[in-house]
Amino acid sequence: MSLLDKFSLRGKTGIVTGGGQGLGRGYCRAFAEMGADIVVAEINPDTGEAAAAELRGVGVKSLFVKTDACEKRDLEAAAAAAKSLNGRVDFMVNNAGIVQWKEAELVTGADWRRVMSINLDAVFYGCQAVFGIMREQGGGSIVNIASMSAHIVNVPQCQASYNASKAAVRHLSKSLAVEWAKYGIRVNSVSPGYMSGPMAGRFWSDPEIGPIWKSMSPLRRPGEPEELWGALVLLVSDAASFITGSDFVVDGGFTCV
Repeated sequence: MSLLDKFSLRGKTGIVTGGGQGLGRGYCRAFAEMGADIVVAEINPDTGEAAAAELRGVGVKSLFVKTDACEKRDLEAAAAAAKSLNGRVDFMVNNAGIVQWKEAELVTGADWRRVMSINLDAVFYGCQAVFGIMREQGGGSIVNIASMSAHIVNVPQCQASYNASKAAVRHLSKSLAVEWAKYGIRVNSVSPGYMSGPMAGRFWSDPEIGPIWKSMSPLRRPGEPEELWGALVLLVSDAASFITGSDFVVDGGFTCV
């Protein structure tokens, strides 16, 4: 197999949670362009179906499955739908997530649980949803979306719950990588920095926050969504067959200083 063949995703089937919008929609597009068939696991039926239709336009098979990532049954349904496409599930990307900016002393129990439920519990449930299929078929790749916030404490925003949840995702990924290596299942995480997408992009032009972030970033700019695609494609491809338990930081050097 040539190196180019190792990066190809033709014949592979994957799932992306939160794949109907934001960075997740871009991940779906990248995988489709590399030849993969994709299940868009998305809670919003309008954006989810639109994303699946866009992927079919690229020339791959794609299904939208309405998915609340905090519900195990929804994730299991998405896994079953992915298996129905080609008889297997080659990769799973647990991408759905939220951020809350709120002083720690003001965070309520409901606030805390909401962030942890979506950012951490849903990731674990997503991993569980594909485990049985991947074990039976002899392997697969799981990529969990963490954040550079798993490595640093962001300023000036107050987001203790988000930082804690993403640090947990990073270590959960390492733990599962060790447990599931015997089944041929690779588990890695990707930790994006500040991207120009809907979650952080608007703050680069904020007169208070923007100058602080820019001064701390070696590249002096946010990342573009497409600049994350290479890491995702690598990790779900055969080119990453010896990569597991790793966290890929894609942050323009932000965590270096």
